[in-house]
Amino acid sequence: MIELRNLTVAHRGHPAVHHLSGAFEAGSLTAIVGPNGAGKSSLLGAIAGQLPVAQGDVKVEPGLRRRMAWLPQQALLDRSVPLDVADLVALGAWAHIGSSRALIAALHERVDAALAAVGLAGFQQRLIGELSAGQLQRALFARVLMQDAPVILLDEPFNAIDARTTADLLVVVARWHSEGRTVIAVLHDLEQVRVHFDRALLLARRCIAWGPVAEVLCAEHLLQARRMAECWDETAPVCREVA
Repeated sequence: MIELRNLTVAHRGHPAVHHLSGAFEAGSLTAIVGPNGAGKSSLLGAIAGQLPVAQGDVKVEPGLRRRMAWLPQQALLDRSVPLDVADLVALGAWAHIGSSRALIAALHERVDAALAAVGLAGFQQRLIGELSAGQLQRALFARVLMQDAPVILLDEPFNAIDARTTADLLVVVARWHSEGRTVIAVLHDLEQVRVHFDRALLLARRCIAWGPVAEVLCAEHLLQARRMAECWDETAPVCREVA
């Protein structure tokens, strides 16, 4: 379980997520949704330990953060690096193998299997700069497969990719869920959430609703999130609140 206790995350002193409390149960499949600027990616970064916490905390079991797989938005990846697909995917196992060349050589079969699982068999020697957006996202999913992580964090994993790739990668997400992994994904397509996810967190910097998808994504909650977004003050300081 990942527990949030009065969590506030800020950028340059201005709050992105306000006083959020709740828990992602082990093995759950949760979509984080909300208006643009709602703090969805900031929340994911705080869970991954990539962003500092302004107030409250994220409680995870000892050592769990080192075993999380975090897939950030594709725009954060430098595609000019002369890295081929096989090496990109193999990086997913780096924490387990270190720099041993003998162990790296033994990973070739696992890399091939991960690429086949995401529909990229035969792409091992292609440079990442030569891939389409959909092909690159398949390769990044293969890297996550290599991590064999109990918790998987996905930041807008289906943004700006084609429908066929999205459908194929949703199958991979369903497989992770069936294996008992905890999957948390930032998403924008509400119909996609309704069809493929069990739970949702509707965020508008503060929590609007958190629970079963059908209960969270009702018209009343969505209207409340939109109205809150219309009132945001981008210069507001971080407020202090007793948990």
